[in-house]
Amino acid sequence: MTGKSVDWIVEADISILQQAMERGESDAVELVHLYLKRIEVYDSKIHAVLELNPDALEIARQLDLERQERGPRGPLHGIPILLKDNIDTGDRMHTSGGSLALADSKASADSFVAAKLREAGAVLLGKVNMTEWANFMAVAMPSGYSSRGGQVLNPYGPGQFDVGGSSAGSGAAVAACFAAASIGTETSGSIVNPAHRNSIVGLKPTVGLISRAGIIPISHTQDTPGPMTRTVADAAIVLGALTGVDERDPLSLASEGKSLRDYTSFLDKKGLEGARIGIPRWFYQNLKEDERIVAERAIDVLRGQGAVIVDPVSIPCEREKWNFDVLRHEFKKDLNDYLARLDASLSVHSLEEVIAYNDQHADKALVYGQDTLIWSEETSGTLTEESYHESLRKYQNLTRAQGIDHVLSEHRLDALFFPGDEGEDIAARAGYPLLIVPAGFTEAGPMGVMFAAGAYSEPTLIKLAYAFEQATHYRKAPVL
Repeated sequence: MTGKSVDWIVEADISILQQAMERGESDAVELVHLYLKRIEVYDSKIHAVLELNPDALEIARQLDLERQERGPRGPLHGIPILLKDNIDTGDRMHTSGGSLALADSKASADSFVAAKLREAGAVLLGKVNMTEWANFMAVAMPSGYSSRGGQVLNPYGPGQFDVGGSSAGSGAAVAACFAAASIGTETSGSIVNPAHRNSIVGLKPTVGLISRAGIIPISHTQDTPGPMTRTVADAAIVLGALTGVDERDPLSLASEGKSLRDYTSFLDKKGLEGARIGIPRWFYQNLKEDERIVAERAIDVLRGQGAVIVDPVSIPCEREKWNFDVLRHEFKKDLNDYLARLDASLSVHSLEEVIAYNDQHADKALVYGQDTLIWSEETSGTLTEESYHESLRKYQNLTRAQGIDHVLSEHRLDALFFPGDEGEDIAARAGYPLLIVPAGFTEAGPMGVMFAAGAYSEPTLIKLAYAFEQATHYRKAPVL
């Protein structure tokens, strides 16, 4: 941007970037250059970025030419975005899920998510590190570690604060302003947890609202990609670019007529006025004192903005002791299906072969073991076990009709309000959306607060979260 420091890009949201390009003060090529420079200077402290797209600058040039000749495609035209390393891109980048076993794997085609981003005019800037196999490899593995990419660190306190996971690189990179936005994935907490830990916005959509085709899976009943951004407005912009029915993902068919291509109309500063917000106190009882102060201050903000606070409310399933039978069984089946489609030149095409590869390269691949992989491999991989079906039926019923749906109906609530990422497992098993926003800082680092509601409630969550964000502006950029 002529006459201004390169630091203008720090904390710049998508609207600011678009305005700069529309006024001719910047362009996509410059945005790519500026983010690449930040990554070069600061990522050695954070280890968020796994690899950069060698074609990013050329893509940006083409998009700049298109803008000059025909105008922008929309709000993401020329905007650099990073993707988690389990999202296929049919280009020169790799998709490995953080595993050395897939370090040489290049997808033959774009995932639905990557294709939608390209269609919207975004620049796919690179891939970010993640907890290996989306944290379904080893119980002892810390958040943000992968054998391929090493340990992602929290930009607010590298080596001091938990970075969260499994979308660790997505969270840390956005917090450090390495891109305008990133795409994470969540099975149970993997978007909202790193968003909470890195003082950013994380939107975990209703399962099926965005197709999972071309994403290394854990569970077809719980997996979903979603935007990770610095503002609620940016999350709404990115979400709208990613929705759509996809025949390759049967669960996406249910979103027909329920999804939108533009969620920005729900960005209402007065969105909390008259909203009924439930406080599930079960999830507040173990907070540390400084966390409790942040959470109670956030509730006061809701009240001050005109919300009706229903406190306490109880979710019938809140004391349930969950098992992970569904993930255990679906991981083997879904991963085997994904791996079987990979190029024949690769050495792994099944979970069994991944485990064998790791054993053969144990010094680098098994720093934390692979007990979870072995545990999943012990299943049939056919989803015929009665224990699987029983758990699936039980937990979906408990978390939906006897869980979130029940408490929303009982108290006529618009949403539930959680401290940090508490309660994410209930929403994960229900397949329901979550939206987390920055709420301040504690001795353990950044802290977020989270809105939850029923299926396809993204418009409501965006409205509520935006009003909270605009009333507080708690996010502060890390000092790098």
